[in-house]
Amino acid sequence: METDNSEDLESLIEDMQYIPGHFHLELNLNCDPVGPVNLRFRDTYLKQESLQTELEAEVGYLQYAVRNLLGLLAFHLEQLDRAEEIFRSICKEDPGNLNAWANLGFVYDTQGREVDAEECVDKVSYLMRMNSGDDSQEETRLRAARCLAEQACVYPYDVELDSDENLRERLMSALSLYNKALHYGGHLIPTEEKRSWYFKMATIYVRLDQIIKTEEDSEYSRLFLYNKGLRLLKETLESETKQHKALAWCYIGILLERKDEFSSIPMSIHDCGFSASDPLSCYGTAMDLSSDNTMILNRLAKIIFLVGKHEMATGICNMALNVLPDPELNWQAYCTRAKINVILYVNELENAKLGIGGAPDRQKLVEARKDLDRVLTVRPCLRTHLEMAQVYYYMGVDALQESLMVDESSINHALVSLSNALQFKPGDILPDLHVLRGRCLLIKGEEQNAAECFKQAMELERPGSTDTTTLHCLLLTLLNLFMQQGSDPSSIITQLETWVNKAEERYPQDTVKSELRALYRTHTEEVTELSKTLIRTGRLGLVKRLLETVVPKKLAERRPLARSFSLT
Repeated sequence: METDNSEDLESLIEDMQYIPGHFHLELNLNCDPVGPVNLRFRDTYLKQESLQTELEAEVGYLQYAVRNLLGLLAFHLEQLDRAEEIFRSICKEDPGNLNAWANLGFVYDTQGREVDAEECVDKVSYLMRMNSGDDSQEETRLRAARCLAEQACVYPYDVELDSDENLRERLMSALSLYNKALHYGGHLIPTEEKRSWYFKMATIYVRLDQIIKTEEDSEYSRLFLYNKGLRLLKETLESETKQHKALAWCYIGILLERKDEFSSIPMSIHDCGFSASDPLSCYGTAMDLSSDNTMILNRLAKIIFLVGKHEMATGICNMALNVLPDPELNWQAYCTRAKINVILYVNELENAKLGIGGAPDRQKLVEARKDLDRVLTVRPCLRTHLEMAQVYYYMGVDALQESLMVDESSINHALVSLSNALQFKPGDILPDLHVLRGRCLLIKGEEQNAAECFKQAMELERPGSTDTTTLHCLLLTLLNLFMQQGSDPSSIITQLETWVNKAEERYPQDTVKSELRALYRTHTEEVTELSKTLIRTGRLGLVKRLLETVVPKKLAERRPLARSFSLT
């Protein structure tokens, strides 16, 4: 039945209790940046890059959720043509996609294309309209359910989620929308599509459990999340999609490994029939199901890698490369295997510094370099160049004393890799890149150049960050420069004062004090000499800060030996 397009859309939306589109969602992405604009750009760009890979693996209607999110990110990166193209392509392939029409209308409205924007609004109004026929009502409810499920997919990918509390809030918002979608769609949602939603929800419950378990008295809250997650994974095992079934078995293995963290076994383990199941057998089942599919194997390897099972993840990468050794088609397996080798080397290095175990196995670096070389020949990108630079850096420094250079050629190759990385967005605003570059220059004896790199890196740290790697490197480098200056160290002292002041603006106060305290304890003679010079030249501000880090806090006022009582 034809109805007037001027029908009150706002009233209709209120009745439906949802609003199509992504630009109204309560996301940091849709608000002004908390910190510098370039940091927002960096985070958004990196999200966009990672989602491109995820899009290749997504199946069913949820691929439109990823594409709508990519359009949202493109818009906020001021890639308006790309955003328009993404939304229009979804509208063409899935004409009933409410989010795509609403998002496209928003882009048109931003561009001042009022006629096109109005057509999109009319389309959304038409698709949301509840007509009298039963078939029409069912279609409308199913479209609403899919709209909500797509919006739920957005929240875990928001930017500026720097704390567990912020991340938990976004994950809970996603679950709320998924539950609303299930309520709207009910029996109308195709079984396989519903199972894909169950899988997404289950992974969120697993993430929430990981976040909450670090809190005190968290067992009750964890039990709810754990049980919900495991039951949804059990439902997912009925999926006809090999990817969901294989990854569900992997997550079940992860949850079964956590069961001993509770005072009593979670009841869902018995309810779902996993009482006799072993985590390793779950991982084995996941690998068997995906043994001939490189895309699933690579996703499986990434999950296993993120939970710290490096040897198992390496084995899965090897399985994927046995199926498809071509680096152009299976670059992910090479990259993951290289990353694992580097992490294993760094872990061995840290243990060796603590006197645990022998020297790290440098063959791991050789293997990582081979894998990254294969990828760079066919798919050069920012991440791969940066990882290659890290490999070359560790090859160039002593296995136990990082401050000693053993191979200048490797350090030079690291600098070349970093130069290549800077050619890709957003390499110039990645603090890790500038820190690594500074370390390479520092070990070559170019302290002033190194200091400039560390300064750049600190400028790119997010306000409130507690990672003081950059600050540590900068303070140590400036202290070394001070010791080399001889009779006129005034310029270096000025730099020290300036950057300590900036550090106090950038990092929490206790974090800066802790770093200054560590500098004094590890380089007592140099800091003492610096303090003498500061006092002699009347620059007491930095001296006061240094003294505050080593002088114990005032003892609390003494309590009186006896209480005085008043009888009046």
